[in-house]
Amino acid sequence: MTDQIETEPQAAQPADRTPRWYLQGEQTAPVMVLSGIWKARAGNIPVFPKDGLKKAPGAHLSFQTSDLQVWDTGLVAFLWDLKRVAHDAGVSLDMRTLPGPMRQLLELLPEVPDEPVHHKTARTSFLETVGNHAVASMTEVGVVSELGALTAKGAVLTLLGRSRMRMVDLLANTADAGPYALLIVGIVNFLIGAILAFVGAVELQKFAAGIYVASLVGIAMVREMAAVMTAIIMAGRTGGAYAARISTMQGNEEIDALNVFGIPTSTYLILPAVLSLIITMPFLYLYGCLIGMLGGFVVAISMLDITAAGYFHQTITAFHIGQFIFGFTKSLVFGAFIGLTSCRIGLKAGRSAADVGIAATRAVVVGIVGVIAIDAIFAVIADVLGI
Repeated sequence: MTDQIETEPQAAQPADRTPRWYLQGEQTAPVMVLSGIWKARAGNIPVFPKDGLKKAPGAHLSFQTSDLQVWDTGLVAFLWDLKRVAHDAGVSLDMRTLPGPMRQLLELLPEVPDEPVHHKTARTSFLETVGNHAVASMTEVGVVSELGALTAKGAVLTLLGRSRMRMVDLLANTADAGPYALLIVGIVNFLIGAILAFVGAVELQKFAAGIYVASLVGIAMVREMAAVMTAIIMAGRTGGAYAARISTMQGNEEIDALNVFGIPTSTYLILPAVLSLIITMPFLYLYGCLIGMLGGFVVAISMLDITAAGYFHQTITAFHIGQFIFGFTKSLVFGAFIGLTSCRIGLKAGRSAADVGIAATRAVVVGIVGVIAIDAIFAVIADVLGI
């Protein structure tokens, strides 16, 4: 007696629209009967069990699709499960009994899914890591230097009237980096001057030398504090804004549009930003010096037995014009550095919303650290020149 394999058809829902399958025929040559509507969107595609062919090892499975009405990738996914189960059970499938389009799609799918490839992470040595960071840092220095050269060239062309920079952009950036920053620059420098005067007064009055508080505050503000604190403020306030603005334009593909039209970004975007900081930083430096001295004056007058005229006279005689020129030069360098690095960070940022925040944060960090590092270099130069 020939063994028969019979699987009960799945319970039918109204009419014959429900996707159904069952096995019938001999155990060595079973036939899978498919009927109904097999649409993935309907969400009722059955799952072929992993042990559905365990009773027919080595069999030759064919298909009967005469009652099949409508199908899509849902049926193909079901048959792919069947194909993998048949491979594990040693059952061969007769694809010729399937409709042509269905057979072509099913033949594209492997019997065994590819195993995921696990790539081993290559470990780099400490010296190699340091070398890679050094090379990347030097590359960035070169890129920023090239950007500065292109900006300088654009500035010369602007003076000759052949630049594509719009004056309205320069005026808008100058107003944002200058007058709109006076309040925060004034508050910070006033408090710095007051702190210096308070610390100096506590120590100097022990030696009956309270009058030299004016010299301490004046020299500290003119040589170091006014230029450095103003640059740090501008790095956090204006540098971060430049990086965020340019990275947003990068995400909106506005930079790509400028390149397509042949408009150089170094002239159209970077030049107004850098020039605005170069123009406003010296004036903010002088403003910070005056406000810082005013803060020291307020503290000295309230704590020490000093007259306003005496404080003013001691401040004037404490330093010479060379100190102002030195601080003025530092403010110019700080402004160019903040503008160039912030724009560079914005240009190399990604195109997502998160990259805008990352670019702004990186611009602030690089600006602050860079300002302090450049100030250290200026301190060495001042010592060599005897300033």
